[in-house]
Amino acid sequence: MRTLKLLFFTLFLAESVFAQSSIFYNVKDYGAKGDGQTIDTKAIDAAIAAASEKGGGTVFFPAGIYLSFTIHLKSFITLHLDNGAVLEAADVKKQGLGYDPAEPNQWDMFQDFGHSHWRNSLIYGENLQNIAITGLGTIFGNGLTREGNKTPGMANKAIALKLCRNVVLKDFSILMGGHFALLATGVDNMTIDNLKVDTNRDAFDVDCCRNVRISNCSVNSPYDDAICLKSSFGLGFARATENVTITNCAVSGFDRTTFLNGTYKKDEANTVPDRGVVTGRIKFGTESNGGFRNITITNCTFEFCRGLALETVDGGILEDVTIDNIVMKDIQGAPFFLRLGARMRGPVGTPIGVLRRINISNVVIYSENPKYCSMIVGIPGHPVEDVKLSNILIRIKGGAPKEQALKEVGEHEKSYPDPQEFGDMPAYGLFIRHVKNIQLIHVELKLENDDFRPALILDDVAGANLNNLILAKVGAVPSVVLKKSENILIQDCKPIKDKQINKITSTQF
Repeated sequence: MRTLKLLFFTLFLAESVFAQSSIFYNVKDYGAKGDGQTIDTKAIDAAIAAASEKGGGTVFFPAGIYLSFTIHLKSFITLHLDNGAVLEAADVKKQGLGYDPAEPNQWDMFQDFGHSHWRNSLIYGENLQNIAITGLGTIFGNGLTREGNKTPGMANKAIALKLCRNVVLKDFSILMGGHFALLATGVDNMTIDNLKVDTNRDAFDVDCCRNVRISNCSVNSPYDDAICLKSSFGLGFARATENVTITNCAVSGFDRTTFLNGTYKKDEANTVPDRGVVTGRIKFGTESNGGFRNITITNCTFEFCRGLALETVDGGILEDVTIDNIVMKDIQGAPFFLRLGARMRGPVGTPIGVLRRINISNVVIYSENPKYCSMIVGIPGHPVEDVKLSNILIRIKGGAPKEQALKEVGEHEKSYPDPQEFGDMPAYGLFIRHVKNIQLIHVELKLENDDFRPALILDDVAGANLNNLILAKVGAVPSVVLKKSENILIQDCKPIKDKQINKITSTQF
């Protein structure tokens, strides 16, 4: 029995040594110092190359601070950041040298510079398969710029992946990730799970990707979007972002770095550069050449940030989206923003896009900014189609003056798609224009302060079913304003009597 135990112990030791030597490639074995002063790029790349030569494996970062410039991922490689390991983007001004230059892209006129280039990043991979970044460590973008920078030697992305498949990003944190903490373009079969991100521009940009699962992530990004689906022309052709699920995630707009350190400060709220309102939201667009299809967003929270935005303005088709079980607290912009526009930043001859078949249900919102209401807006001749909002409770700060109810809202067909472009809104609840077939069912709008705007404005709407609405009313201010609309059915709404309107030029009640 004793001999048998000894044999098992010997086999266990042998197996452990074998696992360490042939599966894990410790970057320190390849010369990395992890001392926060030495540039460890060559050592990290050497460990990746050694694993790749053996057919793949895990490149292991033990606790320490690893300064690096561009790291080059390879297929069948996992980067594992152990608890206490920090992979830090080196500062060109302090450490010299530099990152890989941005590659040329003949299509970069059709999207922002940052969406057109991948190599100027801390971690970069192109045309790879079966790759992963895991572990409880941190990627710190200390030396990254938050701008779409064209300066050689500078980098503006923590992780950039182009035309890859079978990707897993799991468990690590990203602090100050630059222009994009993650830019994934043309990536298929990607899982993003349990990441914690506290960054200074966009967090996740999922562009022209298919079969994506984003779950259990906490993302703080006051200066730009938190989880952002895009479909740019950066690859040189239009490609939809489709078959995407976003679930069990929290997005927010607290001051940079104060999410990960647990202080959740709001001191920067009035100084953020993106149109004067903290961002931190979930959004589709603004790059939207290829469109968006088959997407669900469930069980997510928004706090101290903008609301949900679904936008297609560059010719893409945005369709078949379900959003369910959402809570929004201290929303600084429009709670819902659905926008079909005609910016048309893409190849000549691209037709105007389509936005249709959107189902939003079971949402609770506290909207803090009285400038904005929820907006569902198409353009003349191109309506948003087939939208259903059900079981929605919105508590609105209110307090807008009577003059705001008189505001005329421009079309802004070619403008940047954002609620701020439309200015102060003349409704406190929903502004619905150029829409075909919309249902509002079991929607309640509550006011904290008197507001002298109508709850709803419907303008150029063909087919609306308003059922079981409860609308806060102030004095003689009308609850609903209708303009140039037809086939409007109102049932069981308070304080409105049942109505069926076949066609109307203008009315209010």
